[in-house]
Amino acid sequence: MSISRIQKELKDLLKDSNTNITAGPEGDDMMHWRGTIIGPSNTPFEGGVFLLDIKFSESYPFKPPKINFITKIFHPNINAQGAICLDILKNEWSPALTISSVLLSLSSLLTDPNAADPLNPDVARLYKTDREEYDRIAREWTEKYA
Repeated sequence: MSISRIQKELKDLLKDSNTNITAGPEGDDMMHWRGTIIGPSNTPFEGGVFLLDIKFSESYPFKPPKINFITKIFHPNINAQGAICLDILKNEWSPALTISSVLLSLSSLLTDPNAADPLNPDVARLYKTDREEYDRIAREWTEKYA
């Protein structure tokens, strides 16, 4: 079931007109994708292109895909290894979700970090206490890595 579901999602993604997110198989492996998120406007990530590693398990869509940022990013909910703290990739996953909806949620997370549930506590602390400095560093990393 997972392969047919993944193929359908790929077809839907290719038809989608949202130019801020893309994803597709890494070579011929339908279970391993690369994704991109264009940094949202009016954020310190604006203009950046963030690469994602997406791995589906045989249990997909009943278990979430494993997604990591390949591109370094300065964000409260993303650690140095690219791991992401987002509820829908863990305990709030539902088979009704698609890779497209997950990528849109990740784009929203760039716009509106959840500093109350950080994966990177130091960045979250800076986000909460000195937003100007957080924005400066996030912009700097975006220019350097994305």
